[in-house]
Amino acid sequence: MEMGRGIAGMMLVLLGVVGRLGEASLPAADAPLERFEGVEPHMGTLVSITVYAPDAAAARVAFTAGFARIRELNAILSDYVPDSELNRVTREAVRTPVAVSADLFAVLKRSLRLSAATEGAFDVTQGPVIRLWREARKARQLPDAAALQAAAQRSGYTHVTLDETRRTVVFDIPGMQLDVGAIGKGYAASEALAAVTRAGVRSALVAVSGDIACSDAPPGQPGWRIRIHDGSLTDATIPPILRLTHRAVSTSGNAEQHLDVGGRRYSHVIDPASRTGLVDDITVTVVSRHGIDADGLDTAIGVLGVDRGLALVERDHEAAALIVVRRDGTTTAKVSDRMRALIGASESTPVR
Repeated sequence: MEMGRGIAGMMLVLLGVVGRLGEASLPAADAPLERFEGVEPHMGTLVSITVYAPDAAAARVAFTAGFARIRELNAILSDYVPDSELNRVTREAVRTPVAVSADLFAVLKRSLRLSAATEGAFDVTQGPVIRLWREARKARQLPDAAALQAAAQRSGYTHVTLDETRRTVVFDIPGMQLDVGAIGKGYAASEALAAVTRAGVRSALVAVSGDIACSDAPPGQPGWRIRIHDGSLTDATIPPILRLTHRAVSTSGNAEQHLDVGGRRYSHVIDPASRTGLVDDITVTVVSRHGIDADGLDTAIGVLGVDRGLALVERDHEAAALIVVRRDGTTTAKVSDRMRALIGASESTPVR
Protein backbone atom coordinates (compact mmCIF):
# COMPACT_ATOMS: atom_id res chain seq x y z
CA MET A 1 0.00 0.00 0.00
CA GLU A 2 2.50 2.58 -1.14
CA MET A 3 2.01 6.14 -2.31
CA GLY A 4 5.01 7.58 -4.07
CA ARG A 5 6.19 4.47 -5.95
CA GLY A 6 4.74 2.82 -9.07
CA ILE A 7 1.98 0.29 -8.37
CA ALA A 8 2.82 -3.31 -9.22
CA GLY A 9 0.55 -5.26 -11.52
CA MET A 10 -0.63 -5.11 -15.08
CA MET A 11 -0.17 -1.76 -16.76
CA LEU A 12 -3.44 -0.69 -18.38
CA VAL A 13 -2.57 0.69 -21.82
CA LEU A 14 -4.08 3.40 -23.94
CA LEU A 15 -4.61 2.74 -27.64
CA GLY A 16 -4.77 5.44 -30.30
CA VAL A 17 -2.93 8.25 -32.03
CA VAL A 18 -1.41 11.00 -29.92
CA GLY A 19 -1.89 14.60 -31.04
CA ARG A 20 0.85 17.23 -31.23
CA LEU A 21 1.11 20.13 -28.83
CA GLY A 22 2.23 22.68 -31.39
CA GLU A 23 1.34 26.29 -31.90
CA ALA A 24 -2.39 26.85 -31.45
CA SER A 25 -4.57 28.57 -34.01
CA LEU A 26 -8.20 29.54 -33.72
CA PRO A 27 -10.31 26.58 -34.90
CA ALA A 28 -13.42 26.87 -36.97
CA ALA A 29 -16.66 26.66 -35.02
CA ASP A 30 -17.30 23.12 -36.27
CA ALA A 31 -13.67 21.97 -36.12
CA PRO A 32 -13.27 18.35 -35.01
CA LEU A 33 -11.67 17.58 -31.68
CA GLU A 34 -8.03 16.52 -31.77
CA ARG A 35 -6.23 14.08 -29.49
CA PHE A 36 -3.48 15.42 -27.20
CA GLU A 37 -1.50 13.63 -24.50
CA GLY A 38 0.55 15.09 -21.68
CA VAL A 39 2.87 13.08 -19.43
CA GLU A 40 4.52 14.23 -16.20
CA PRO A 41 6.30 12.41 -13.34
CA HIS A 42 4.23 12.43 -10.16
CA MET A 43 3.54 10.07 -7.25
CA GLY A 44 6.66 8.05 -8.02
CA THR A 45 5.42 7.14 -11.49
CA LEU A 46 4.43 8.69 -14.81
CA VAL A 47 1.02 10.31 -14.96
CA SER A 48 -0.59 10.49 -18.40
CA ILE A 49 -3.53 12.71 -19.31
CA THR A 50 -5.16 12.23 -22.71
CA VAL A 51 -7.73 14.75 -23.92
CA TYR A 52 -9.78 15.50 -27.00
CA ALA A 53 -9.81 19.27 -27.42
CA PRO A 54 -10.41 21.77 -30.24
CA ASP A 55 -6.81 22.99 -30.20
CA ALA A 56 -3.51 22.89 -28.32
CA ALA A 57 -4.42 25.90 -26.18
CA ALA A 58 -7.50 24.18 -24.78
CA ALA A 59 -5.45 21.04 -24.20
CA ARG A 60 -2.83 23.00 -22.26
CA VAL A 61 -5.49 24.47 -19.99
CA ALA A 62 -6.80 20.99 -19.27
CA PHE A 63 -3.33 19.57 -18.64
CA THR A 64 -2.48 22.42 -16.28
CA ALA A 65 -5.61 21.77 -14.24
CA GLY A 66 -5.17 17.99 -14.16
CA PHE A 67 -1.51 17.90 -13.24
CA ALA A 68 -1.96 20.65 -10.64
CA ARG A 69 -4.59 18.51 -8.92
CA ILE A 70 -2.22 15.53 -8.95
CA ARG A 71 0.55 17.63 -7.37
CA GLU A 72 -1.85 18.93 -4.74
CA LEU A 73 -2.96 15.42 -3.79
CA ASN A 74 0.59 14.07 -3.65
CA ALA A 75 1.44 16.80 -1.14
CA ILE A 76 -1.53 15.64 0.93
CA LEU A 77 -1.42 11.84 0.60
CA SER A 78 2.20 10.79 0.11
CA ASP A 79 4.02 9.07 2.97
CA TYR A 80 7.29 9.60 1.06
CA VAL A 81 7.04 13.40 1.39
CA PRO A 82 8.18 14.24 4.95
CA ASP A 83 5.98 17.33 5.30
CA SER A 84 2.88 15.89 3.59
CA GLU A 85 -0.41 16.31 5.39
CA LEU A 86 -0.60 12.54 5.87
CA ASN A 87 2.75 12.46 7.69
CA ARG A 88 1.92 15.55 9.72
CA VAL A 89 -1.32 13.99 10.91
CA THR A 90 0.47 10.74 11.73
CA ARG A 91 2.83 12.66 14.01
CA GLU A 92 0.27 14.94 15.64
CA ALA A 93 -2.96 12.97 16.02
CA VAL A 94 -1.93 10.61 18.83
CA ARG A 95 -4.76 10.90 21.39
CA THR A 96 -5.33 14.44 20.11
CA PRO A 97 -7.92 15.05 17.36
CA VAL A 98 -6.40 16.87 14.39
CA ALA A 99 -8.42 18.65 11.71
CA VAL A 100 -7.63 17.45 8.19
CA SER A 101 -8.38 18.51 4.63
CA ALA A 102 -11.48 17.33 2.82
CA ASP A 103 -9.30 15.17 0.54
CA LEU A 104 -7.51 13.34 3.33
CA PHE A 105 -10.72 12.87 5.27
CA ALA A 106 -12.46 11.41 2.18
CA VAL A 107 -9.64 8.92 1.64
CA LEU A 108 -9.51 7.90 5.30
CA LYS A 109 -13.28 7.57 5.54
CA ARG A 110 -13.47 5.30 2.51
CA SER A 111 -10.45 3.33 3.73
CA LEU A 112 -11.93 2.65 7.16
CA ARG A 113 -15.25 1.66 5.61
CA LEU A 114 -13.44 -0.85 3.40
CA SER A 115 -11.45 -2.08 6.39
CA ALA A 116 -14.65 -2.81 8.27
CA ALA A 117 -16.20 -4.54 5.24
CA THR A 118 -13.14 -6.78 4.86
CA GLU A 119 -12.53 -7.33 8.60
CA GLY A 120 -9.12 -5.72 8.27
CA ALA A 121 -7.93 -7.34 5.03
CA PHE A 122 -7.62 -3.77 3.72
CA ASP A 123 -5.90 -1.50 6.24
CA VAL A 124 -4.13 1.82 5.61
CA THR A 125 -2.61 1.77 9.11
CA GLN A 126 -0.14 -0.95 8.10
CA GLY A 127 2.56 1.66 7.44
CA PRO A 128 5.01 0.30 10.06
CA VAL A 129 4.78 -3.20 8.53
CA ILE A 130 4.94 -1.92 4.95
CA ARG A 131 8.09 0.07 5.68
CA LEU A 132 9.84 -3.07 6.89
CA TRP A 133 8.93 -4.83 3.64
CA ARG A 134 10.19 -1.86 1.61
CA GLU A 135 13.57 -2.20 3.30
CA ALA A 136 13.44 -5.96 2.79
CA ARG A 137 13.01 -5.53 -0.97
CA LYS A 138 16.04 -3.23 -1.03
CA ALA A 139 18.12 -5.68 1.04
CA ARG A 140 16.71 -8.69 -0.82
CA GLN A 141 16.00 -10.56 2.38
CA LEU A 142 12.93 -11.22 4.49
CA PRO A 143 12.09 -8.78 7.30
CA ASP A 144 12.97 -9.78 10.84
CA ALA A 145 10.02 -11.64 12.39
CA ALA A 146 10.33 -9.86 15.74
CA ALA A 147 10.44 -6.47 14.02
CA LEU A 148 7.30 -7.36 12.06
CA GLN A 149 5.50 -8.37 15.23
CA ALA A 150 6.48 -5.10 16.92
CA ALA A 151 5.35 -3.10 13.87
CA ALA A 152 2.01 -4.89 13.89
CA GLN A 153 1.44 -3.71 17.45
CA ARG A 154 1.47 -0.14 16.08
CA SER A 155 -1.05 -0.93 13.35
CA GLY A 156 -4.77 -1.65 13.14
CA TYR A 157 -7.67 0.34 11.71
CA THR A 158 -9.68 0.05 14.95
CA HIS A 159 -7.18 2.42 16.54
CA VAL A 160 -8.29 5.27 14.25
CA THR A 161 -11.36 7.43 14.92
CA LEU A 162 -12.83 9.96 12.50
CA ASP A 163 -15.19 12.77 13.46
CA GLU A 164 -17.17 13.74 10.38
CA THR A 165 -18.74 16.81 12.00
CA ARG A 166 -15.38 18.32 12.96
CA ARG A 167 -13.48 16.57 10.16
CA THR A 168 -10.81 15.31 12.53
CA VAL A 169 -8.78 12.16 12.96
CA VAL A 170 -7.26 10.72 16.14
CA PHE A 171 -5.17 7.62 16.96
CA ASP A 172 -5.46 5.91 20.34
CA ILE A 173 -1.93 4.41 20.27
CA PRO A 174 1.45 6.01 19.47
CA GLY A 175 3.80 5.06 16.67
CA MET A 176 1.21 4.53 13.96
CA GLN A 177 1.96 5.29 10.31
CA LEU A 178 -0.68 5.76 7.62
CA ASP A 179 -0.01 4.50 4.10
CA VAL A 180 -2.80 5.20 1.59
CA GLY A 181 -0.90 4.04 -1.48
CA ALA A 182 -3.42 1.25 -2.08
CA ILE A 183 -6.24 3.73 -2.53
CA GLY A 184 -4.69 7.15 -3.12
CA LYS A 185 -3.64 6.83 -6.75
CA GLY A 186 -7.15 5.83 -7.79
CA TYR A 187 -8.55 8.80 -5.90
CA ALA A 188 -6.02 11.08 -7.58
CA ALA A 189 -6.86 9.79 -11.07
CA SER A 190 -10.57 10.54 -10.66
CA GLU A 191 -9.91 13.89 -9.01
CA ALA A 192 -7.56 14.93 -11.83
CA LEU A 193 -10.19 13.88 -14.35
CA ALA A 194 -12.73 16.08 -12.55
CA ALA A 195 -10.31 19.01 -12.77
CA VAL A 196 -9.86 18.42 -16.51
CA THR A 197 -13.65 18.39 -16.93
CA ARG A 198 -13.99 21.67 -15.02
CA ALA A 199 -11.39 23.11 -17.41
CA GLY A 200 -13.82 22.52 -20.26
CA VAL A 201 -12.70 19.17 -21.71
CA ARG A 202 -15.36 16.49 -21.56
CA SER A 203 -13.54 13.64 -23.32
CA ALA A 204 -10.47 12.71 -21.31
CA LEU A 205 -8.58 9.87 -19.68
CA VAL A 206 -6.14 10.05 -16.73
CA ALA A 207 -3.71 7.21 -16.03
CA VAL A 208 -1.69 7.14 -12.80
CA SER A 209 0.31 3.96 -13.35
CA GLY A 210 -2.24 1.13 -13.03
CA ASP A 211 -5.12 3.44 -12.09
CA ILE A 212 -7.27 4.95 -14.84
CA ALA A 213 -10.27 7.27 -14.91
CA CYS A 214 -12.13 8.28 -18.07
CA SER A 215 -15.01 10.57 -19.03
CA ASP A 216 -16.86 10.94 -22.37
CA ALA A 217 -15.78 8.64 -25.22
CA PRO A 218 -13.37 9.86 -27.88
CA PRO A 219 -15.15 11.40 -30.90
CA GLY A 220 -16.84 8.78 -33.06
CA GLN A 221 -16.01 5.96 -30.64
CA PRO A 222 -18.31 3.99 -28.32
CA GLY A 223 -15.85 4.29 -25.43
CA TRP A 224 -12.21 4.41 -24.36
CA ARG A 225 -10.34 1.21 -25.23
CA ILE A 226 -8.87 -0.02 -21.95
CA ARG A 227 -6.93 -3.27 -21.62
CA ILE A 228 -7.94 -5.41 -18.61
CA HIS A 229 -5.65 -8.40 -19.20
CA ASP A 230 -2.66 -9.37 -21.32
CA GLY A 231 -4.54 -11.57 -23.78
CA SER A 232 -3.18 -14.86 -22.42
CA LEU A 233 -6.48 -16.06 -20.95
CA THR A 234 -7.90 -19.17 -22.59
CA ASP A 235 -11.45 -18.04 -21.77
CA ALA A 236 -12.53 -16.37 -25.00
CA THR A 237 -15.55 -14.86 -23.27
CA ILE A 238 -13.26 -12.43 -21.41
CA PRO A 239 -11.90 -9.97 -23.99
CA PRO A 240 -8.61 -8.20 -23.23
CA ILE A 241 -10.09 -4.78 -24.01
CA LEU A 242 -13.24 -3.05 -22.75
CA ARG A 243 -14.79 0.09 -24.17
CA LEU A 244 -15.70 2.27 -21.22
CA THR A 245 -16.92 5.76 -20.42
CA HIS A 246 -17.31 7.46 -17.06
CA ARG A 247 -15.53 4.69 -15.21
CA ALA A 248 -12.41 4.11 -13.15
CA VAL A 249 -10.24 1.02 -13.59
CA SER A 250 -7.55 -0.23 -11.22
CA THR A 251 -5.24 -3.25 -11.39
CA SER A 252 -3.09 -4.74 -8.65
CA GLY A 253 -0.69 -7.68 -8.75
CA ASN A 254 2.91 -8.69 -8.08
CA ALA A 255 4.39 -8.35 -11.57
CA GLU A 256 6.62 -5.36 -10.75
CA GLN A 257 7.11 -4.81 -7.02
CA HIS A 258 8.06 -8.01 -5.22
CA LEU A 259 10.72 -9.81 -3.22
CA ASP A 260 12.10 -13.17 -4.35
CA VAL A 261 13.62 -15.24 -1.51
CA GLY A 262 14.10 -18.98 -1.22
CA GLY A 263 12.26 -19.72 -4.41
CA ARG A 264 9.17 -17.83 -3.28
CA ARG A 265 7.87 -14.49 -4.52
CA TYR A 266 6.42 -12.04 -1.99
CA SER A 267 4.19 -9.29 -3.38
CA HIS A 268 4.35 -5.66 -2.28
CA VAL A 269 0.73 -6.10 -1.19
CA ILE A 270 0.74 -7.02 2.51
CA ASP A 271 -1.77 -9.28 4.23
CA PRO A 272 -2.41 -7.54 7.57
CA ALA A 273 -3.31 -10.86 9.22
CA SER A 274 0.02 -12.55 8.44
CA ARG A 275 2.12 -9.37 8.12
CA THR A 276 3.55 -10.98 4.95
CA GLY A 277 3.58 -10.05 1.29
CA LEU A 278 1.09 -12.09 -0.71
CA VAL A 279 2.62 -15.26 -2.13
CA ASP A 280 -0.19 -16.21 -4.50
CA ASP A 281 0.24 -14.98 -8.08
CA ILE A 282 -3.04 -13.09 -8.27
CA THR A 283 -3.88 -10.10 -10.44
CA VAL A 284 -7.08 -8.19 -9.79
CA THR A 285 -8.72 -5.63 -12.07
CA VAL A 286 -11.67 -3.64 -10.75
CA VAL A 287 -13.99 -1.27 -12.62
CA SER A 288 -16.09 1.19 -10.64
CA ARG A 289 -17.50 4.70 -10.85
CA HIS A 290 -14.67 6.39 -8.92
CA GLY A 291 -11.01 5.54 -8.60
CA ILE A 292 -11.11 5.54 -4.82
CA ASP A 293 -13.38 2.49 -4.97
CA ALA A 294 -11.62 0.66 -7.80
CA ASP A 295 -8.18 1.17 -6.26
CA GLY A 296 -9.12 0.07 -2.76
CA LEU A 297 -11.09 -2.96 -3.93
CA ASP A 298 -8.38 -4.44 -6.14
CA THR A 299 -6.02 -4.62 -3.16
CA ALA A 300 -8.70 -5.91 -0.81
CA ILE A 301 -9.71 -8.68 -3.22
CA GLY A 302 -6.09 -9.73 -3.66
CA VAL A 303 -5.73 -10.17 0.11
CA LEU A 304 -9.09 -11.90 0.55
CA GLY A 305 -8.57 -14.36 -2.30
CA VAL A 306 -10.89 -15.42 -5.08
CA ASP A 307 -13.99 -16.60 -3.25
CA ARG A 308 -14.13 -13.97 -0.48
CA GLY A 309 -13.01 -11.30 -2.94
CA LEU A 310 -15.82 -12.07 -5.37
CA ALA A 311 -18.32 -12.07 -2.52
CA LEU A 312 -17.07 -8.63 -1.49
CA VAL A 313 -17.37 -7.12 -4.96
CA GLU A 314 -20.81 -8.62 -5.55
CA ARG A 315 -22.04 -6.72 -2.49
CA ASP A 316 -20.87 -3.46 -4.06
CA HIS A 317 -23.55 -2.19 -6.44
CA GLU A 318 -21.06 -0.16 -8.53
CA ALA A 319 -18.02 -2.43 -8.81
CA ALA A 320 -17.00 -5.20 -11.20
CA ALA A 321 -13.93 -7.43 -10.95
CA LEU A 322 -11.69 -9.73 -12.98
CA ILE A 323 -9.45 -12.02 -10.90
CA VAL A 324 -6.61 -13.91 -12.61
CA VAL A 325 -4.69 -16.57 -10.66
CA ARG A 326 -1.57 -18.29 -11.97
CA ARG A 327 -0.52 -21.47 -10.18
CA ASP A 328 1.65 -24.43 -11.25
CA GLY A 329 1.67 -23.30 -14.88
CA THR A 330 -2.11 -22.98 -15.01
CA THR A 331 -4.03 -19.72 -15.36
CA THR A 332 -7.60 -19.39 -14.15
CA ALA A 333 -9.85 -16.35 -14.39
CA LYS A 334 -12.98 -15.43 -12.47
CA VAL A 335 -15.30 -12.53 -13.23
CA SER A 336 -18.00 -10.95 -11.11
CA ASP A 337 -21.56 -10.69 -12.39
CA ARG A 338 -21.19 -6.98 -13.10
CA MET A 339 -17.94 -7.52 -14.98
CA ARG A 340 -19.74 -10.02 -17.19
CA ALA A 341 -22.43 -7.41 -17.77
CA LEU A 342 -19.79 -4.76 -18.58
CA ILE A 343 -18.22 -7.11 -21.10
CA GLY A 344 -21.57 -7.60 -22.82
CA ALA A 345 -22.34 -3.89 -22.83
CA SER A 346 -18.83 -3.00 -24.02
CA GLU A 347 -19.25 -5.23 -27.07
CA SER A 348 -22.49 -3.53 -28.08
CA THR A 349 -23.11 -0.01 -26.78
CA PRO A 350 -21.22 2.59 -24.72
CA VAL A 351 -21.17 2.00 -20.95
CA ARG A 352 -22.43 5.02 -19.06
